[in-house]
Amino acid sequence: MKKEFTEGYHDVYYQPGSAPVFCYRSGLTVYEETFSGGTLNASGWNAAGYPLNVLTNFPSRLNPDLFIHPNSFRLEIDGEYCDRELTFLSFDKRVEEGNTHAVITLRCARKAILIRIHTLLDGSPILTRWLELTNESEKAVAVSALSVIGGGIESTPLSLQREGDPDRVYSLGYMDADMHCTEGDFSWHPLTPDEHSFGGDFTRSRFRYPMFMLRNNLLGTILTAQLAWSAGYRFGFDYNAHREKGETALSFHMELDSFKPLNLLRAGETMVSPQVHIGMVAGDLDDAVNAMNLHLRRSVFTMQEADARQCLIGSGMGPEHDMNCDTTKQFIDQMAAAGAEVFIVDAGWYCPPGKENEWWGRVGSWNCNPDRYPNGIEEIRDYCHEKGLKFGMWMEPARASADALRGEHPDWFPTYPNGSRASFFLDYSNPEAVAWAEEQIAHVITDYRLDLFRIDYNVDARDVFHVRTEEGRAECRAFRHVQGYLAMYRRLKKRFPQVIFENCAGGGGRCDVGFISSFHHTWVSDNQTAPRSLLITNGMTMVIPPERVDRLVAGMGCHKRASLDFHMRNAMFGHMTLNVFGPKTAAMNPDVFEFIRHSTDLYKRFLRPYLPQALMYHHTPDTKEAIRSGFTVLEAAAPDASRSCIGVFTLTAPQGESLTVRPRGLSAAKRYRVCFDNSRTCCEMSGIELMNVGLTVRIPSALSSELLTFEEL
Repeated sequence: MKKEFTEGYHDVYYQPGSAPVFCYRSGLTVYEETFSGGTLNASGWNAAGYPLNVLTNFPSRLNPDLFIHPNSFRLEIDGEYCDRELTFLSFDKRVEEGNTHAVITLRCARKAILIRIHTLLDGSPILTRWLELTNESEKAVAVSALSVIGGGIESTPLSLQREGDPDRVYSLGYMDADMHCTEGDFSWHPLTPDEHSFGGDFTRSRFRYPMFMLRNNLLGTILTAQLAWSAGYRFGFDYNAHREKGETALSFHMELDSFKPLNLLRAGETMVSPQVHIGMVAGDLDDAVNAMNLHLRRSVFTMQEADARQCLIGSGMGPEHDMNCDTTKQFIDQMAAAGAEVFIVDAGWYCPPGKENEWWGRVGSWNCNPDRYPNGIEEIRDYCHEKGLKFGMWMEPARASADALRGEHPDWFPTYPNGSRASFFLDYSNPEAVAWAEEQIAHVITDYRLDLFRIDYNVDARDVFHVRTEEGRAECRAFRHVQGYLAMYRRLKKRFPQVIFENCAGGGGRCDVGFISSFHHTWVSDNQTAPRSLLITNGMTMVIPPERVDRLVAGMGCHKRASLDFHMRNAMFGHMTLNVFGPKTAAMNPDVFEFIRHSTDLYKRFLRPYLPQALMYHHTPDTKEAIRSGFTVLEAAAPDASRSCIGVFTLTAPQGESLTVRPRGLSAAKRYRVCFDNSRTCCEMSGIELMNVGLTVRIPSALSSELLTFEEL
């Protein structure tokens, strides 16, 4: 790992005066803001650790006149701008749990809005930014637009490039696809002079992860950012450049998106925005990935215990089987023998026998069906424990189909802008509905004595964007809805600290870091079919640390194509989960079972001990390029370079039978024992040879793989 990622320096260099400057420094990342002309302006970024006034009399800050929106946040109240003509009130800096927390307080007199800009620095190259808005007036006001962070990024001279072509300066990376089962579809796009934007959860579906990477191809830097938010968002980039101008001017914004207004702020009420995690790194994509992972592990995933429970091998069964007690026990035996450590009873446990596939419409009555489990679910739980497995159950608290509940509490089901009312979807902006759902979850966890609790979220992207009239004014309830369930899950995790919390959202439809900060790990897709299943692992481990990325072997179409080794090794680069490998009446092929157990043992022995701190290297990060070449290569390395694991995978129609792989997570000064898992043979090689010359891996067929392990001698 690069040295600057481990130093941990953080501070805010405050320069008071008529135009105060705030210089945020964390690792080697520097970001500056200047308050001038009644506006808090973004003054530039630096990835080399230099404050922008390193030459005191010749600061290199951005000229705000280059940008139509130089301000570092955007805010509209009642349709009027509230991010200019501001008054600077104070700056405060304090140390909290070893981190630097800075707060700038501004006031918009016209709308009587107090604005607090929070920045948290933890020594990683990534900053955390969020806003607090307090309505100091005596009436409700509408938050019409809110961008948590933005403004100018940089100005780059085109003379740095021989051709002076502005089309070649920047590349913008983000997830292309937004549909179910297409998660992690990362690709780079050339940024051409104009305005560009993309969004998710509102104008597009909810399966596009809220992130971007902006690469300066001339300067070797990447601005990487994630929005910790489970509702609508839009990221915009204004690239003002032309060959004749001689230099570029690039600005951006990260805004919330929904029907307007975003929120109705009552008199005296405070609104806290979602957090943005953002930083500039000098290096390649994986330098940016590992910088973000370091930050997320250090400052976001703080509610979970950093122990092996994050990576226990999961397993389970659901309505794709008959789910009776005998079948369940037989599958528990199979999963225990395969190396699983947790067994989960999925959707359908509340349905009568033979009605498992009605799980969708029977949600909301969260009691085990007595005909399915005549001795109670305790019989299954105790059997799991006898076999050495932890016991988990599935639940979907977002929906309730009970007619009685709708009859008693019609206001728990939201209304949409077209006048229709939800039939299943609960309104989490209603505190009473939240309290009911929270106690239903507590009942399932407590009464059935769960070791693991899995949630699901099978809704349409637009279900969140319901409306209500308050104080005579319309309000989109998406913001309050999301805040309602975020707070509920934070309370539940604190209430049940020994329970493993697993998130699923119809696949990867709600796995931003704001939501999954209350969970140990998260389902990132329902698509387990090759080759897309591997591309999903590749892309989603760019935005979420691998120990929190659930990947499945068998089940959900996994068996349709690709070799068994492809399936097993894909799951090894995340949190491994197993489904059943054959029907209960079929004998298990001993060769198949030997390889499954070999793989789970290798995962536990070699990879899992360092996976919660692993550095990830994506040798083939761009989805389009990987599909074109027919190869995908993933590497997970120990931070001290003592171990590394590389998966080499062929996709459909690979371009050739072999590929030279050069490990990135090793040390040139060490020697390693190198093992080829296909042949189960090993040799010894020096780190310098491996990194410079590499290994030629031959995989003669499509949808197959090789696994390489490197262990320091």
